[in-house]
Order: sequence, then structure tokens, then C-alpha cells
Amino acid sequence: MTKLIIQIPCLNEAETLHCVINDLPKEIPGIDCIETLVIDDGSRDGTSATALGLGVHHVVRHRRNRGLAAAFATGIDAALEFEADIIVNTDGDHQYPGEHIAALVKPILDGRADVVIGDRQPEQNRHQPWLKRQLYRLGRWTVSWILGEPIPDPVSGFRAYSREAAGKLCVVTRYSYTIETLVQSVEHGMAIEFVPITSNPPTRPSRLYRSHFQFVSRSAATLLRVFFMFHPLQTMLWLSTALATLGLLPIVRFLTFYALGQGDGHVQSLVLGVGALTLASLTLLAGIVADSVSFRRLLLVNTTRSPRSSSNSLQASPITKRR
Repeated sequence: MTKLIIQIPCLNEAETLHCVINDLPKEIPGIDCIETLVIDDGSRDGTSATALGLGVHHVVRHRRNRGLAAAFATGIDAALEFEADIIVNTDGDHQYPGEHIAALVKPILDGRADVVIGDRQPEQNRHQPWLKRQLYRLGRWTVSWILGEPIPDPVSGFRAYSREAAGKLCVVTRYSYTIETLVQSVEHGMAIEFVPITSNPPTRPSRLYRSHFQFVSRSAATLLRVFFMFHPLQTMLWLSTALATLGLLPIVRFLTFYALGQGDGHVQSLVLGVGALTLASLTLLAGIVADSVSFRRLLLVNTTRSPRSSSNSLQASPITKRR
């Protein structure tokens, strides 16, 4: 029997949750059982009670607001505990139409993909301001370049995971799970597909960021942090090369003047260059050490793959489990 659990992270979504639940599919070809899971991230508007009243199968509540990434991770843990074969993540503000869930899970059912992401085609989405669409374009190009494969919509939260793929995720950031889990999926060699979807008009301003600058800066920081976690030597090698190049320039300048018999007045160039080369060497050494630590960490993760960490469950309370 193939079980699908649709998880919905929520923060004060009592007003829109009924739209989300009523829009979810009741049956999908190839799926024998569909259950819903609401993760209440410390809401104060009665979101949990609303979910129970709407007949949600599982409700898990954080005792305090811990952020979207933590709510997503709690949902993954709970869905695996409830023996989900496929997990779909959608939003509590009804951004994603439920009619697309069948298309989202089909590549997993067909055995073609481990992770499927809904491509909102944000650059053509007229619901979004022009500036935000251009930032999406820049973000898509940057993520695709760093990961080395085309990523049409890297920050879409409308996703489907196979049970095996979900079990390999480990969310550590406090901001958002989208970039972090995408990088992890690529690095773990998971088959990823994107399916085109539409999105509903916004029902409220985003609670994830206050400005476009904050959105871009936090997403970039998350991308670089997670990439460094998997490729510390490559990252530090780039930085070391840049520092070495900057160090060679003043040294070449000093040698040029020295060859002309004017080296006495340009010793500071030599000092600056040697300092930059020393820093480049230390950076490369730090990269080698970090790469060794990263390798040991990945080896430990692969050899101790077991029930997922209980760190989320210790801070989340299951309210109900309805069969």
C-alpha cells in the first residue's frame, strides 16, 4: 500500500487553512492512502484547533515559534514516523493549488525521480512585482551555476519526496529549507525533476522576509554555507587562488622595479605580496582540514543512517493522530 502524507507547515494560518485543506485531492492514481499533517509553528490564532476541526489526520505543534525550516523538518520527521511512502510539502497560505499534487507525485510513482519540485515559473508570474521577478532570475542563474545543473525554481516550497529521499535530509538552517534541501538532494545524487505549476495570488505579505534585500542576502548565505559544507576544499581553493593572485601582483611590481635598480623604494610591495601569499597558504591549509572533517562527517552519516534525530520531536507535541 502506497501512503502519501501531505504536510503543511503553518504559522497563524487559521484564516486560510480551510482553503488549503479543501483544495487537496481526495484520491490520486497509484496512491492507496492520502493523509494530511499540519505542523503548527507556535501559532496564536488557533491554527491547531482549526486543523482538527477540518479533519486533518495529524497535527504536531511547536511549543514556540521556531521558524519555517524547523517546521518543515518536524513535518518530515513526523511523516516518516507515520510511515509515509511519499511526502508532499505545501504552504498554509494556499500559495500552491492542490490540483498539482497528482503531477508532483507521478515521477516518484513512475520511479523516475526521488525529489519533484513544482516550478512556478516565477519570472513570468505577474502576481509578483517586477523587481522580485528579476531577483528570481538572478537567483536561478546563480544556484544553477553553483550546482552545475539547471534549476528552474530553487526556492519553490511545493515539493514531493520519496521516503528514501526524505530520510536523507538534515535541515540545520533556521531561515528556510528550500535552498538547503535542494543542495543536499543534488549532493546525495538524488534524481530531481521539476514540473510546471501555477500559483494562487498572495493572500498576505511574506512572513519569511521583510524586504527583497533580506530575502536575497539570507538565501545567498544559506547557499554558500551548505555548498561549503559539502565542498570545503573547493571553496577554500577558490579563495586561496584569489588571495595568491592578489599577492603575486605586488611581488611582480617589486621585482620589476628591482630589475630596474629601483627596488629600495618599493619594499612595501614585497611585504604586502608575501603577506597575501601567506594568507593564501593558510586558507588552503584550512580547506584541506575542513575537507577532511567533511569527509568524516559524511562517512559517519552514511554508516549511522538510522531513525532520524529526535531533536525536533523533543520540542514538538503531537496533538492528535486520526486514522
